[in-house]
Amino acid sequence: MQNDRPAAIHAVKPVLTFKGVEKSFFVKKKEITALKGVDLHVRPGIVTGLIGLDGAGKTTLMRLAACLLTPDKGKIETLGFDSISHSFAIQSKIGYMPQHFGLYEDLTVQENMELFAYLKGVPLSERMERYETLLHMAGLKPFTRRLAGRLSGGMKQKLGLICTLLAQPDLLLLDEPTVGVDPVSRRELWQIVHHLVRKQGTSVLLSTAYLDEAERCDEVILMHSGRVLGQDKPGYFTRQVTGRTFFVRAEGMSKRRLQQRLAALAGVIDALIFGNGVRLVTEKDFSIPTDIKNEVADFQFEPVAPRFEDSFMALLKDIEPRKGGVHALTLAEKGLKRDEPAQKIIIVEHLSRKFGDFYAVKDISFSVQKAEVFGLLGANGAGKTTTFRMLCGLLTVTEGRAEVAGTDMHKAPSRARARIGYMAQRFSLYGNLTVMQNLRFFSTAYGLRGKKRRERIEWAMESFGLGPYRDQNSMDLPLGFKQRLALAASLMHDPDILFLDEPTSGVDPFARREFWGHINLLAESGVTVLVTTHFMEEAEFCDRIVIMESGHILTMGTPEEIKAQARSDRISEPTLEDAFIALLEKQEGSVGAG
Repeated sequence: MQNDRPAAIHAVKPVLTFKGVEKSFFVKKKEITALKGVDLHVRPGIVTGLIGLDGAGKTTLMRLAACLLTPDKGKIETLGFDSISHSFAIQSKIGYMPQHFGLYEDLTVQENMELFAYLKGVPLSERMERYETLLHMAGLKPFTRRLAGRLSGGMKQKLGLICTLLAQPDLLLLDEPTVGVDPVSRRELWQIVHHLVRKQGTSVLLSTAYLDEAERCDEVILMHSGRVLGQDKPGYFTRQVTGRTFFVRAEGMSKRRLQQRLAALAGVIDALIFGNGVRLVTEKDFSIPTDIKNEVADFQFEPVAPRFEDSFMALLKDIEPRKGGVHALTLAEKGLKRDEPAQKIIIVEHLSRKFGDFYAVKDISFSVQKAEVFGLLGANGAGKTTTFRMLCGLLTVTEGRAEVAGTDMHKAPSRARARIGYMAQRFSLYGNLTVMQNLRFFSTAYGLRGKKRRERIEWAMESFGLGPYRDQNSMDLPLGFKQRLALAASLMHDPDILFLDEPTSGVDPFARREFWGHINLLAESGVTVLVTTHFMEEAEFCDRIVIMESGHILTMGTPEEIKAQARSDRISEPTLEDAFIALLEKQEGSVGAG
């Protein structure tokens, strides 16, 4: 969102100020410093983004701003009030939506609104008008009688935002409000936020793990390890990497192999698969070595405009060294030869799944080749997870055929499960067991014994950098390491096919890159990967993707082919998110016309 307000607003008193703020916690008798000498200000009437890696201190800062915590040192002033001496006055004037907003899932949408209106002291005479306005804004008016527990993830987030806005706060604090929601719901949440700012003058402080969202903010505050690294407009940071961002294609070399080669070069800060090539962020005066150019007949290296994410990666490269490197030599080879004919390892024909009279998946067909990274995309409730569970043997097939690794899932699902690894959407390991105990448990559950079991556990520890955490309970791991452990556990039996259900929801860009480094190496070694994701840039890593809606397949193809479907005079270079939303809008329009 562009800041088109007059320069005079810079002189207006901030709605939130931190001066020398410090905050520590004790975890198992160990002191953890969450914030260290934080100085910042949030200007009125704009959206300020709070950006940083996991553990940067964003949630602690939000809770301090909401007067749910008190600082150990320093001063916080909110809406002109001191946060300690006037905490109740502040809480009556702000809205705070935490990462996991506490909706009452056994109450309807209407009942949730009425409860929160009562708790926030909204006058009876004003409630109906506010309900009407907010429901219309969020598109939830047709769902007032639905139980909150039966809403999709995006609808729950919008209901949480409605409940937060009932008291018409002057300052709105949103802690990662778009985690786990589909692109349509994410865009709708941002439309609500922008409406509040533009029409009502609300001030917003919003933290996010998605760096494309930083470019929608008027200002951003960059945090790392409890400190503020900088605060300015997104464009200021983006300009720091001008002339240092490129797009590389190499005909005849897989994009995953190309990424691995480029990432290892001196002077390369970031190498990210994007469509049919690799996006590079480099040091100044970088040039591609001749030997890489000569490996292929057609090598293209062209400059592209920088993005905020590029500047973020460049800024953190020196202060956040990569931990737990990815070791290609530790991955088992599946005997894949690049020149052999394509082999279909998953075949889906006219597949359906009913729950009572409701079809969650209806008459879908596709196939997946060996060593392919195949993506299933769709809005919340599109049928992605139901499809996954049928292919994993966790749900029975109602109609049609699903063949996985040569096995008919309707007849002998247990035989196929021995060749499948599955990483669930939610962290599903045993939180009260250590890293080592989890690996021992899962290796035993997969039938590993003796020397083989010891070797696979050693492989997991080395490949995923889990050694320093071997005796730590998994519930206490940082989010990125929970993700590593879950992936390692799903690979203990060396599966041919890996199912990943929303594997990186809410993780920071470094952890996401690290995770996909492992996935790319697995695919290069012959493992087939199926992934569901709501993060459209992550879908760029896939070889092919399917987009689903209401249990049906809307389209299928490579990321580039699907983006081409959305190309128009209005959008000459659509993103995958643009294409995703355009396809859903086209489908809704055709249904409405019918």
